[in-house]
Amino acid sequence: MPPADQAGLRRANLALVVRTLREHGQQSRAQLSALSGLSKATVSNLVSELESRRLVRAAGLTAGRQGRPGQLVELSPGSVCGIGLEINLEYLRATVLDLAGTVITEQLVPLRVVELGPQRCLDQLAELARSMLATVAAVGAWPAGITVAVPGLVDTQAGVVRFAPNLRWRQIALVDGLAARVDFPLERCAVDNDANLAALAEHTSGAASGTADLLCIVGSSGVGAGLLAAGVPVRGASGFAGEVGHLSLDPLGPSCPCGNRGCWERQIDLGTLLEVMSSPDDPVRDPSLAVSDRLRIIRGRAEAGDRRTLDALQQVGDALGVGLALLINVLNPAAVVLGGYFAELYEWLVEHARIQIASRVLSPEAARAAILPSTLGFTAAIRGGAQHAMRTVMDNPTLAPVVASEPTEAPA
Repeated sequence: MPPADQAGLRRANLALVVRTLREHGQQSRAQLSALSGLSKATVSNLVSELESRRLVRAAGLTAGRQGRPGQLVELSPGSVCGIGLEINLEYLRATVLDLAGTVITEQLVPLRVVELGPQRCLDQLAELARSMLATVAAVGAWPAGITVAVPGLVDTQAGVVRFAPNLRWRQIALVDGLAARVDFPLERCAVDNDANLAALAEHTSGAASGTADLLCIVGSSGVGAGLLAAGVPVRGASGFAGEVGHLSLDPLGPSCPCGNRGCWERQIDLGTLLEVMSSPDDPVRDPSLAVSDRLRIIRGRAEAGDRRTLDALQQVGDALGVGLALLINVLNPAAVVLGGYFAELYEWLVEHARIQIASRVLSPEAARAAILPSTLGFTAAIRGGAQHAMRTVMDNPTLAPVVASEPTEAPA
């Protein structure tokens, strides 16, 4: 077999061991051999290389079995990290995750993105990225990559935001701009749609962990969807699948920043809920108020039985259910995860949505799709971004640098 094939086979086997540990947790070498189908000798060599790259570490001995205890192996926490960044209408957000899925740090920066414009926004994003890289360095880890979540049409191959209507961005070379500003390798920077990344996070470690056929709907200043079929992201021919917020459900409805009228998101996004439940001078509409504070006010009013608030939640819940019924009829997911502000107000929205789904979905089996609140909330996109950033090293562990062994003292 040619050397290149041998190298490719070794990379694939290293990735298989990492993936097995991520899915099954701590394992002995014998257990890794059984789970992966590789020989014990091969697994032992692979584990040694992964240890030299600080991707795995020893984790004690197996117990409770006959015979000689085996040495357990696990993914190394805090050694390799992914950085997830998010651009939203009113803020930038960031997180750092390690291979084990532990959150090293998170940060939220309030920002009026539309007023700032794309280039100045990228300046602020680069500053946030540098802060995350400094944190990674401070904990002695290696940064596998940076992935940015954006609400809009994203050309993931070119690293370009083609159209983000709510941000009023067109043709922004985000990956090039960020890599140049941060002085970080271009090939380890990426950008993707925020809902796609949220779906990845929900599938990996969220409300629908392990669900292979999953629809994730994210509600904030706009509405987007991420879709997994048989565990694989569905992107479409041009990579722009998931723009469900711009389904025109009412041709005579209100205008949308995308240029159409009656888009679904104009019936169910957070701005619409605020308009329906409050007057223009209501404190809940104060643009300086953080989203979390607005949602706290809404929850308080709903819990107190405020009629206008409850009516507004029913209106949004009904409209949410109408759109979900359409998507369930087309996509037939096993589960629908409601993310963003939908998760925060889930208990007041979900029953209204379920009534619409039950009456509009043709197949009773499809209508029984689980409707779940996100357990990651507004952090789902950055969590998915950080996980995406680590995928390159998980698919090819040889990208992680070999760390020199600590020198041992010579005997006296």
